[in-house]
Amino acid sequence: MAAAVTAAVSFPSSKSSTLPTRTSLICPERITLKKVYREASAGGRVVSVRAQVTTTEAAPPAKAVKHSKKQEEGVVVNKFKPKNPYVGRALLNTKITADDAPGETWHMVFSTDGEMPYREGQSVGVIPDGIDPRNGKPHKLRLYSIASSALGDFGDSKTVSLCVKRLVYTNDAGETVKGVCSNFLCDLKPGSEVTMTGPVGKEMLMPKDPNATIIMLATGTGIAPFRSFLWKMFFEKHEDYKFEGLAWLFLGVPTSSSLLYKEEFEKMKEKAPDNFRLDFAVSREQTNEKGEKMYIQTRMAQYAEELWELLKKDNTYIYMCGLKGMEKGIDDIMVSLAARDGIDWLDYKKQLKKAEQWNVEVY
Repeated sequence: MAAAVTAAVSFPSSKSSTLPTRTSLICPERITLKKVYREASAGGRVVSVRAQVTTTEAAPPAKAVKHSKKQEEGVVVNKFKPKNPYVGRALLNTKITADDAPGETWHMVFSTDGEMPYREGQSVGVIPDGIDPRNGKPHKLRLYSIASSALGDFGDSKTVSLCVKRLVYTNDAGETVKGVCSNFLCDLKPGSEVTMTGPVGKEMLMPKDPNATIIMLATGTGIAPFRSFLWKMFFEKHEDYKFEGLAWLFLGVPTSSSLLYKEEFEKMKEKAPDNFRLDFAVSREQTNEKGEKMYIQTRMAQYAEELWELLKKDNTYIYMCGLKGMEKGIDDIMVSLAARDGIDWLDYKKQLKKAEQWNVEVY
């Protein structure tokens, strides 16, 4: 059982509302052929042949039992679906980017009353209010990575938190377009109802091994699942889990005013300096020694040798969440390093995926 959370949620006060491969050979069926001959006489009599064929089917191979390296035991999936969703309420909705940041990101907490048990790394669906004008039907759900540990931000297992960026853009016709669900969520007031589905997903579940090395790569709101991981590791006490490995977070954002949960992560670093490493990549403000913009893969390249050595260990796990395309940047770093050791990186990455050590959720 889990004990109380040992740290409170801390947000800026800008705007807030409170309330290995194995091969198995399967034998084909065995056929035993017995022949009994009665030889013909010299007089040319017809030969009489009696044959007995015995067919024995091989027993079907035992189905291999998958033993996951992740915390899958008891995981709940799709308890609530669009036809029978869960209706919670907004308890808190806070803007966590500065006013001069390029875009708004909000942290929100919804009530679940313990009815929607989830694990770190899972997602929930949100069905925004209203009707889709294109078809006259209710809006379809959108999936969001959960940003809170299973205990929730309040430590009572009765809430779920999301990290949502408000989507606003100008289309080809020069019209301002607002994302339906992101704006619905960012505009929620305390007490407002929220229709949810899920929880869903097993790809991003945490490893069981409390001594694992967990490398987390996030861009923007892709930080959500890693906040859930890190709260469990460093802000909570559990009888059945005490993290003693290495957690290494790389977070990429455009400006320093866009850094998400910075104060929380810095507090974790102070609390567990030997178990938590933190690196930011701020693309519009930082450059590397070549003068190149500091994207997440640029920052990782500065630790390329160390990262490659870690990736050769069987207790290192990579988790990636954020913008589609970020994975290629990581591939570009690792190809030459792996080749130096006589390893084809893309083949090696497939092995990591099969071993549940390479986990990606991009959008």
